Amino acid sequence: MAGHSKWANIQHRKGRQDAARSKLFSKLSKEITVAAKMGDPDPEKNPRLRLAVKEAKSQSVPKDVIDRAIKKSTAGEGDEYEEIRYEGYGPNGVAVIVETMTDNRNRTASTVRSTFSKNGGNLGETGSVGFMFERKGEVVYPGSVGDADTVFEAAIEAGAEDVESSEEGHIIWCADTDLNEVSSALEAALGETDSTKLIWKPTTTTELGLEDMQKLMKLVDALEDDDDVQRVTTNFEATDEVMAQL
Repeated sequence: MAGHSKWANIQHRKGRQDAARSKLFSKLSKEITVAAKMGDPDPEKNPRLRLAVKEAKSQSVPKDVIDRAIKKSTAGEGDEYEEIRYEGYGPNGVAVIVETMTDNRNRTASTVRSTFSKNGGNLGETGSVGFMFERKGEVVYPGSVGDADTVFEAAIEAGAEDVESSEEGHIIWCADTDLNEVSSALEAALGETDSTKLIWKPTTTTELGLEDMQKLMKLVDALEDDDDVQRVTTNFEATDEVMAQL
C-alpha cells in the first residue's frame, strides 16, 4: 500500500510539473510572438526577439514551437496583447512586481487584484514598489563553465557591471540596454548561457521568516498560475535555514 501511495504521489507531482512546463512554454511563446510583431521577425535583426528565443531555448522549448510562435506574428494570427506591470505588497510588506501580457486589461486587473487580496497581499499603485528595484540584464552560467576569476574577467570584458559566483553557478548583471551585446560577447567567450533575460533586481530587501515565506510562495504561485502573468518578482530575503524548511 505504501508503494502504491508513493507511486501516486510521484504521478501527481509529475502531472503538476508537466502542467507547469506547458504553461511556461505558452508564456514564452507569447513573448516570442509579441516581440516578433513589434519588430523584425528575424531574431538577428530584432534584439528583443533574439532574447526571447534565447530564453525559450534555455528552457528547452522545442524549435518547432519557437518557429510557430514567430510565424504567428508574420501571418497576423493571434490576439493583440499589451504589456502591463502591476505592483503591490505581500506578507510583511515584501515588494511584488507582476508583469503581464494581456488582450483584456479589465480582466487581468481584476484577477491580479483578487489574487493579491485572497493571498494576504495588497495591490498598490504603479510606482508603489518599483523604486525598490532596478531594471537589469541577467546572464546565468553553470559552475562548470569556469572558475570565478575566469567568468569575472570575461564578464567585465563583455561590458557587464557585476558578477556573483557560487557553487551553483555564475550570475552576471549588466545595464538593461546592453543585454543583447553583453550576452553575445559572453557567448563568444564562454559558450551558450543557461539563461539570458531582463529582470527587476531588488535594491532593498525584506527578510521573511518561515510562515511569511510560505504565504509569499502561495501568493506567487497563484499569480504565476494566471495565463496573463508572464513573471513575478519579489524582494524577499530569507536565511538558509528558512529556505531549507521550504
